[in-house]
Amino acid sequence: MGGIKGLISNGSPHCGAWSGQLIMREITFQSLTRRSEIGANCYVLDTGMARIALDSGMHPKEKAFDAIPDFSLLEDGDLDAIVVSHSHLDHVGSLPVMMRRHQKAPAYMSPVTCDFADALLHNSVNVMSSQREQDGIKEYPLFTHRELDGLTRRFLTRRPGQPFDIADTGVKAEFFDAGHLPGSVGMMLDIDGLKVFYTGDVHFEDQTVSRGAEFPTEHADVLIMECTRGAVERAPGYSRQAESDRLADVITRTMARGGSVLIPVFAIGKTQEILMMLHELKGQGKVKADIPVHIGGLSSKMTQIVDKHSNEGRRHHPGFRLLESMTGIVKSKKGERVTRCQAGRIYAVSSGMMSEYTVSNDLAHHFINQPKNSLCFVGYADPDSPAGAILASLPGAPVKLSNAHPPVELNCEVARFDFSGHAPRHDLVEYARKLNPRKILLVHGDGPALDWMAATLSLALPECEVIIPLPGEKINLG
Repeated sequence: MGGIKGLISNGSPHCGAWSGQLIMREITFQSLTRRSEIGANCYVLDTGMARIALDSGMHPKEKAFDAIPDFSLLEDGDLDAIVVSHSHLDHVGSLPVMMRRHQKAPAYMSPVTCDFADALLHNSVNVMSSQREQDGIKEYPLFTHRELDGLTRRFLTRRPGQPFDIADTGVKAEFFDAGHLPGSVGMMLDIDGLKVFYTGDVHFEDQTVSRGAEFPTEHADVLIMECTRGAVERAPGYSRQAESDRLADVITRTMARGGSVLIPVFAIGKTQEILMMLHELKGQGKVKADIPVHIGGLSSKMTQIVDKHSNEGRRHHPGFRLLESMTGIVKSKKGERVTRCQAGRIYAVSSGMMSEYTVSNDLAHHFINQPKNSLCFVGYADPDSPAGAILASLPGAPVKLSNAHPPVELNCEVARFDFSGHAPRHDLVEYARKLNPRKILLVHGDGPALDWMAATLSLALPECEVIIPLPGEKINLG
């Protein structure tokens, strides 16, 4: 447990009751991320009596201990609880390492996130074990299957709209549907009357499976907000339906010339959104109903989890099970790894950024040099990833997809679509206006995104203190 930070102050620390006496306690926020960017997201709230972590991610571009938050900023055993916003790797990937260091801390999350996280983390053990063999990273795996099986007993599930106490910390919490992917939540934390709202990753607009976020609009004292799309202005006249129709056009055009379509997708969230979108397009007659859609590996497992929870929460098509109800689904057999595409099929396979050693990367080596094929990007692509390299290349240019193979000439059609699961920047600003906090802490964004959000919010809410937390810096929330 953390001790009481201070008993008397001239103003900024929060005032609260403890042991029947009125005391002054400093409540702080500290980012354990190693850089101000999207990566190994992890933040700690110190209430003066307890410490609570928000998320515990792993950086997808870094390796070994550089990929996880800076846990050295906390003494082992100092953490009282962990609260998880959702199951993407950059928010949950280092959770077993954190829970090992803080053996009494339970981890709170939604039921869907619990199932996703269990599957993702077991898969992560396999990935790290492969990287140990292939890349010689002796620190891998950072945790084991057996250890994970023991730790998941401390995963505690709570549903949105179900207020709960966080362990014995004295902090009350409530989850709210974040609309980012199934099971994602934002959370309101009540620390002796100080209201702190953490958005996690959020989208306020409907997607094909997930409905838009249902966040509280009553006043909060502190807003901790993601800024993923802060540097990007949405195209004028954008509509999700128009983007969906454009995808249908690319698919139809590709099938007509005897090619196949490769859609690199993240296994959690984006796979299921695209499958449902293809189901809708087939039902509308915009894509031929008999076109097979190939998925496999972790994407199949994650889709099974979405189907398991098909009657829970706020979602479109309640009760619809993708793997049972959608026509044309082709699943890879257990252990099978597809390395070549067949003509006339859609391949919705991971990873979304076509990282080395993934199915989408394997397929690309025999795919992007074929003019009859089409490669469709439907999510974020880091500029340093193979997907980013393709998007930055001109037709006919050689593209390096992996260290193990020579570059491949880019001859296929390449199209990019905006099906982001993150809120556009103006929606984030509008939400901050509604909440009207005294302080806003901007996280989960690169430099330009954080800077734009900070400048815009400072103008929109002149009486609010807008802060871009530095890694390791303690910020007083009072």
